[in-house]
Amino acid sequence: MADKNKLFEVYENIRPILEAENFDVSPYKEIDYGLQFAVSTLSWSGILRIYQNKKGILKIDYSQLKGGPTLEIQHLIEGKRISTDSVKLAKPDVRLNLPIIGTDESGKGDYFGPLVSAGVYVDERSAKELIVCGVTDSKNLTDSRNLELARDVARICRGRFAIIEISPERYNNLYEQFKKEKKNLNTLLAWGHAKAMEEILSKVDCKVAIADQFADERFIISKLQEKGKSLKLIQMPKAEQNVAVAAASVLARARFLEKLSKLSNEYKVNLPKGASQTVIEIAKKFIDMHGKESLRKVAKLHFKTTSQVFKG
Repeated sequence: MADKNKLFEVYENIRPILEAENFDVSPYKEIDYGLQFAVSTLSWSGILRIYQNKKGILKIDYSQLKGGPTLEIQHLIEGKRISTDSVKLAKPDVRLNLPIIGTDESGKGDYFGPLVSAGVYVDERSAKELIVCGVTDSKNLTDSRNLELARDVARICRGRFAIIEISPERYNNLYEQFKKEKKNLNTLLAWGHAKAMEEILSKVDCKVAIADQFADERFIISKLQEKGKSLKLIQMPKAEQNVAVAAASVLARARFLEKLSKLSNEYKVNLPKGASQTVIEIAKKFIDMHGKESLRKVAKLHFKTTSQVFKG
């Protein structure tokens, strides 16, 4: 059974934080394992939930805060480190580190298409504009919405972002080279993140960068050149909660989608995302049309998918 006193305590801590930033907070309503309440502005509203899981841990559910100032609300709450023993809110308040460079990549889990890394420099002004536009983790967006938001990010952060694209053919060449040197995919990912950071630093000064935690931070640090050596690098799981990383994820995904579409048109085959059974069937069709050697120009050959394509 949920500990109602702790649920109410969290609600009473959250309410004044949001109201101080001109959000309207409704009275709470009890639900299974927790409670929920509405958070709204003049033009937007969403639902925030506080619940207790089976292990007795209290958590805050932001999933019903769709669009609008979702990231701002999350930053406000988590930045205050709501004080309750069982509440898991120990994420860094990276918003306080503005200005910041955020980086992310796209295409890592897609058999077809390039690997794209992107970096975005965000300060107080651009952070607010990005949040108002609804910028969030690209994984939570439809393709069309992602492409639309990428145009907003490019406009708001004009001259202060970088996109690093590694074509499938170059990706395969680099991967094979790294494998001979007993290096792995993390080396390639780190290079992309570091390259994006360096390009941005050639345009604007910044002291802090943040990236998703895909490996030991030394992978990225080791790839940084002179300008990047002075950066304080933050790596954390689910870094896309930071608006700079979210913006980078949008730019990276948009470029991936654009290049995947271009490859599809060039080879007259509709190349799908991901690494599903459909991808395997399309790869076989591609080989029938263009031959085995051409596959390395559109696909990442180290995927297990390749052995399934050639099986039988």
